[in-house]
Order: sequence, then C-alpha cells, then structure tokens
Amino acid sequence: MAETEAETKARKERERDELYALDISGVEWLCAPGTEQHEERVEIAYLPGGAVAMRSSLDPSTVLRYTEAEWRAFVLGARDGEFDVEV
Repeated sequence: MAETEAETKARKERERDELYALDISGVEWLCAPGTEQHEERVEIAYLPGGAVAMRSSLDPSTVLRYTEAEWRAFVLGARDGEFDVEV
C-alpha cells in the first residue's frame, strides 16, 4: 500500500531527525583531489545508511546532512548538468 502524503512527510522528518542526531565527531572528511589544506573547498563525509554530510572548509562547524536519496538525486542532477554555471 502506498504512503499518504502525510505519512511520507512524517517519515522524511523522522529520517532527518535521526540523521542530525548522529554523532559525526569521528568521521573522515574528504575533498576533491589536488586541493590544499589552506584552500577554500567543499568537504564531504560518508555516514551510515548511505547518508552524506557536507561542509565548507571555511566554516567547518556548519554541517549539512543529506539522506541517501537526497544525495543520490543531487549527484545525478550535477552529472546531468542541472547545476552548471553560465560564465
């Protein structure tokens, strides 16, 4: 049986609460190859269940967390050019 809209919203809120309740103090932060420690960069850490945390090297105390589905959607969108910047 399919979830109702209210059930889906409640499930997503539960997932988000669980994700932000995780202790990530010991995670390994990764960045793009070739960047130096002093350079501004985006860092990610893989979390349990396929989730991902993301932060800026300039503000490491502000951490965004994404469920596996959210991260997958972002990566696929980026690969498809959805976030390309016009120069």
